[in-house]
Amino acid sequence: MIFLSYFLIGFMVIRLCVALSNVLTFPYLPIAAPLKKKPKVSILIPARDEETNLANLLYDLTALDYPDLEILVYNDHSEDATENVIQEWMSKNEYIKKVAALPLSKGWLGKNFACHQLAKEATGEVLLFLDADVRIKKGALERAVFHLKQNDLKLLSVFPYQKMESLGEKITVPLMNWILLSLLPLGLIRQSKNPAFAAANGQFMLFDAEHYRLEWPHEKFKGHRVEDIAILQDYKKSGLPCDTRLGDTDINCRMYDGLGAAINGFTKNIFQFFGNSQILTVVFGLLLTIAPFIVIYAKGWLWSIIYVVGIVSIRFFVSLASQQSVGSNLILALPQHIVLLVIIYNGLIKKKRKVLKWKGRNILLD
Repeated sequence: MIFLSYFLIGFMVIRLCVALSNVLTFPYLPIAAPLKKKPKVSILIPARDEETNLANLLYDLTALDYPDLEILVYNDHSEDATENVIQEWMSKNEYIKKVAALPLSKGWLGKNFACHQLAKEATGEVLLFLDADVRIKKGALERAVFHLKQNDLKLLSVFPYQKMESLGEKITVPLMNWILLSLLPLGLIRQSKNPAFAAANGQFMLFDAEHYRLEWPHEKFKGHRVEDIAILQDYKKSGLPCDTRLGDTDINCRMYDGLGAAINGFTKNIFQFFGNSQILTVVFGLLLTIAPFIVIYAKGWLWSIIYVVGIVSIRFFVSLASQQSVGSNLILALPQHIVLLVIIYNGLIKKKRKVLKWKGRNILLD
């Protein structure tokens, strides 16, 4: 028990250092300096039942002050008014085009298939894959392209700033950054060649088009549920420079619209945070649940207080790095942890059944 308590305290200290490093390194896109030549950018948007989100995103994109731009939208067999939105915006802007939807081929996941079809039609020197729920402000595209070109990156991903409006979102959405920013120093994604140091977000993926067309990564990982991380890991294995940044309010989104949608969404990907290992995921959840009790039993009140201060500090630093409400994340720490356990449990059940329904499609779970 003493050994386990030392391990738990040590693990807490490591996570605390990682979280602090992600604050001190200021992992956001830098302010862009003027580029001598701005490359043509193809913005590629897969959309399935996204009538409201897509209208908002196209409104943002048409307000961008970028000289050479094309916007391609793939209507992935939507059952709402997504098609009407596309047609309306195409009539207003000649550089907005629709890519014809094809029947989903065997072995593909829907989004990966849509992204591949979009990429085949794109003509830009830079390819930006955006989810329809992302919002983007003036200057954000220049900042991303500048960072890609200035550092000769072949892939740049951004975790958008997460807007949370309901209580259900506030006790689920912060879990993503709480796990990520306490386990992975983002600076190592760019600095280290080890593919283990990898994180990416498919909501915002910016590629050097030349290298993308050599590999066609969405086809390479056509059946992968977390293709964003798989693609970045593959790039790193090939020695290609990559980077991942946190978004500020210039790149933001409302990922889910309530507790149920958020739990279902995170259930789909929870094991991928831990290398697709059910065991590591369950051990992580259980150890963090029992840790305070183990420490107080084995080391007494003083060490238990030190431990609690440490885990509170982790949430404090992660909230700062994520530009989320510190007060909200501290007050909701217990509900957030309970929801994490629910997500892990749901993930185990879905894994056993080997199927999960997402956006009207069944996703097979390996």
